[in-house]
Amino acid sequence: MSALHLQFWVSVVAGWMSRSQQHVIEYLQAENRVLREQLGGKRLRLTDTQRRRLARKARKVGRRGLRELETLVTPDTLLRWYRKLIAKKYDGSQARQPGRPETAAEIRELVLWMARDNSGWGYTRIRGALYNLGHDIGRNTIKRILQAEGIDPAPERKRGMSWKTFLKAHWGAIAAADFFTVEVLTRAGLVRYFVLFVIELKTRRVEVAGIVHQSDGRWMKQVARNLTDSVGGFLQGSRYLIHDRDPLFTEEFRDLLRPAGVTAVKLPARSPNLNAYAERFVRSIKSECLSQIIPLGEDHLRQAVQEFTQHYHSERNHQGLGNRLIEEPGERIGREPASIVRRERLGGVLNYYERVAA
Repeated sequence: MSALHLQFWVSVVAGWMSRSQQHVIEYLQAENRVLREQLGGKRLRLTDTQRRRLARKARKVGRRGLRELETLVTPDTLLRWYRKLIAKKYDGSQARQPGRPETAAEIRELVLWMARDNSGWGYTRIRGALYNLGHDIGRNTIKRILQAEGIDPAPERKRGMSWKTFLKAHWGAIAAADFFTVEVLTRAGLVRYFVLFVIELKTRRVEVAGIVHQSDGRWMKQVARNLTDSVGGFLQGSRYLIHDRDPLFTEEFRDLLRPAGVTAVKLPARSPNLNAYAERFVRSIKSECLSQIIPLGEDHLRQAVQEFTQHYHSERNHQGLGNRLIEEPGERIGREPASIVRRERLGGVLNYYERVAA
């Protein structure tokens, strides 16, 4: 067979193969269109294995060939899968050695606890205290833990005592004073009255220091004298009286407390949480009593406040005192043969249940 004849037959076979491949391509294109119609715009869910298989084949076909084939996914998506396949091949993250482990949560809490309770303890002092508990960590680790929580180093923390520490150190000798207002219905219309009270933080006992519709410095000085009276003054035994920045707590009021050994402590501005016990009493008397009645004149208001105060001391359980009464009864009557009765105040607004002898 001559070279010319061989070239002729090669051309014939190549043409036949080309036409055959074109038929295959046209069939695959038609099949892909049918699959798209079946999907109806829904996203095709492929497994990772399927993505890798298509990505390898797509790389050889190229972007132009993929566009001609009308593939189920876009050419860009197929090539992106291929790039991820290469990146995964050279990903060495799985072979990396673990770095320095994070500080255990238990140790972090101990560091923060010690720093907050001891304003003068530096990093070394805290490290020593942790070592006593079986934890040996570095100073820089302690430093990072405190910095992450915004806690200053020891010299800065030591400049002032925290409010929590102050309260705990003087718990049995602190009282708090505060005002609240009540709108009273009188013949002249609504009149705003001011109620000043003092509360012992430890016992929760409350003294209503005064009720007035026009308060001034002279009235406040008389209140100070009553609270520090040598016979029955409510502030006897107290060393500190905390109060907000109300202008009625004048310098003259504060001066009258000093001879009785009581130091007035003015709270920072806009800090109601620092006087939380007084604020809680205000919430209680308003929600449980004053919001349930319409005060008809000053006498009615005084009666309501007095009734609630008595209820507050001897008939109302307090969660801060283990859900017990401030003034526990001396002797409790057993279940038999006593019967249960209700003691009511203000027409049933305030109630207390007790056993009485048959």
